[in-house]
Amino acid sequence: MSQHTFLFEIGLEEVPAQYVRDAVNQLDSLVSAFLKDNRLAFDTIETFATPRRLTVRVNGLAEKQEDFSEVAKGPAKRIAQDQEGNWTKAAQGFARGKGASVEDIYFEEVKGEEYVFINISNPGKTALEVLPEIACVIEQMSFPVSMHWGANDVKYIRPIHWLVALLDETVVPVSFLNIQSDRISRGHRYLGSQAVTIASATSYEDDLAKEFVVVNQDTRKNMIKDQIAALAAEHNYQIDIDEDLLEEVTQIVEYPTAFIGDFDEKYLALPDEVLITSMKNHQRYFYIKDQEGKLLPLFLSVRNGNGEHLDNVRKGNQKVLTARLEDGFFFVNEDKTKSIEDFTARLAKVTFHAEIGSLAEKMTRTGQIAAYLENKWSGQLAGIDHADIDRTAAIYKFDLMTGIVDEFSELQGIMGEKYALEAGETPAVATAIREHYMPISADGDLPTSPLGKLFAIADKLDAVISFFNIDRIPSGSNDPFALRRQTSGIVRILIENELTLDWKTDIINILQSVYGIEDQESLAKLQTALNQFVNDRLKPIFNDNGIRYDIADAVLNANSYDVLTKVQASQVLQAASSKDNFKATIEAWNRILNLGEKARELNVADVTIDEAIFETDSEATLYEAAKGLEMTNDLQSNYNQLEALTPAITAFFDNNMIFADDENVRNNRLAILSLIAQPILIIADTNRINTK
Repeated sequence: MSQHTFLFEIGLEEVPAQYVRDAVNQLDSLVSAFLKDNRLAFDTIETFATPRRLTVRVNGLAEKQEDFSEVAKGPAKRIAQDQEGNWTKAAQGFARGKGASVEDIYFEEVKGEEYVFINISNPGKTALEVLPEIACVIEQMSFPVSMHWGANDVKYIRPIHWLVALLDETVVPVSFLNIQSDRISRGHRYLGSQAVTIASATSYEDDLAKEFVVVNQDTRKNMIKDQIAALAAEHNYQIDIDEDLLEEVTQIVEYPTAFIGDFDEKYLALPDEVLITSMKNHQRYFYIKDQEGKLLPLFLSVRNGNGEHLDNVRKGNQKVLTARLEDGFFFVNEDKTKSIEDFTARLAKVTFHAEIGSLAEKMTRTGQIAAYLENKWSGQLAGIDHADIDRTAAIYKFDLMTGIVDEFSELQGIMGEKYALEAGETPAVATAIREHYMPISADGDLPTSPLGKLFAIADKLDAVISFFNIDRIPSGSNDPFALRRQTSGIVRILIENELTLDWKTDIINILQSVYGIEDQESLAKLQTALNQFVNDRLKPIFNDNGIRYDIADAVLNANSYDVLTKVQASQVLQAASSKDNFKATIEAWNRILNLGEKARELNVADVTIDEAIFETDSEATLYEAAKGLEMTNDLQSNYNQLEALTPAITAFFDNNMIFADDENVRNNRLAILSLIAQPILIIADTNRINTK
């Protein structure tokens, strides 16, 4: 069977750079699914993308669909025909649903009763007949931001202006909205033709390259890297390639040309962070250093075009950057006329949230949480001065009131640290001012200093508790206050530093002492919601660590409220699940847990076990073993001890009637089981583990 190449290009207005790669990858997945659903075999799919186009090319596409045939079973004959042998609506509907008629029906006996059957045969259509329907993938795409245009109801990331659909050299008639596909694409907006003929699906890159469009995004990226390396080598510069910035620049341009510009040396008096932020975050420039690692009054930019008139482009970029640096110069000098206390005083008048209070009030609560946690972790976060806790709590948000952070919000914390050091604050306090924001992304760097770790957790914990307390709990994809990210940050810091935090006892203590919540119902509701929120943040961590879903579920429903305990329990159970005796162990434990509810109803935890009324050796054996359990913080040791009880547990159930007629004997036996159930439930609710 001959194979073909299919090209599908969606032409748009400029797509924001951060969405280009994800968008074309999504198109890849949807086209792949479309072809598989339509039984069109293919070898590979290539992707191409620029700010103005999302494209896939399918290689090795089959000539036609695979033929489809099946034997469809319908209703029983007694339902398909009435007493006179006429076809019922049930039979007619079944046949119609299969694209057949009642004349195609035949009967076969299944388990003593006759049923309706139809042989369905669907010869495959040609690829050229199927591919026009590929327009459906456009509507299936979703984006973080999208828009309407014209009188259309369809929303898309940007307005669509053209479609190219070619099966080898043949145009495939694809229609979307009022746009009909053709072989006409568009070249570079300024350098190329706005009507580029694509000769065939295989000539796509070459046809557009003649019009100054490099459609392969990875080729563009490598061009930029090579140009940067060449300029750095030519001038003996150091130019660090930030991968995120490189990706963004790659998706801004269609034809890259790197060049170097300069700015006045006087701006080197600015903190490096201001210079780098102005260049990288605001202008998408790469900063340049000498061989000693010092910033030079230079920048590297990437033009969307060729090398013509580059001096004019350079001058324009220099002018824009100078304006940004002049702003930075002004705000830094203005900030130097004020003290930390001047900035801090303003925080009392700045609202953190209308229903929660001011930033100053938030800092006070955070300081109280930090003091509580420092007392709890005194042996784990060593070297923290209590005076530094008080000072950090009093000022750690002050830089939000500075002019430089108001203008360059990315520098919050960073400029706070610099200004604090210049003002004579201790290095520990200054570092904590910067680190309390960390991590700033899902996989961002974590704080490293003891005081920074303490305030990173305390500040985030206050935010989460405060918003939960006013019932601003994230739902669905809605999380305007980034509470998921902040909670994930807390969890990561706890795990990384092996810090224990009981999301029941400790949280209730904090709710009472810091937030003044005394109503028991309110306390329980809030604590439960917070604990569940933390559990939800642990699920992806368990998944990333290869923990079975059922084991993760069992651990998250244990009687433990500490993140470290849950993580260790998941690892212990995951490792144990490959052992031959795992099934027997879990089933033995489950027999105990299944009686747990009854034991709680009868309050047997308060029963004093009476050895004098033991009736079997197995009772005495299990009781002695249970008394010998030495539960510690080492869950592997705890698991090993409980695992060793499996034979004794099995013998106990085999030789004893738990619910004996004698109430004392019954409670005695339930009390023995309760001794074992408690440490099991610290590890996991093992009833949730699949042992089949």
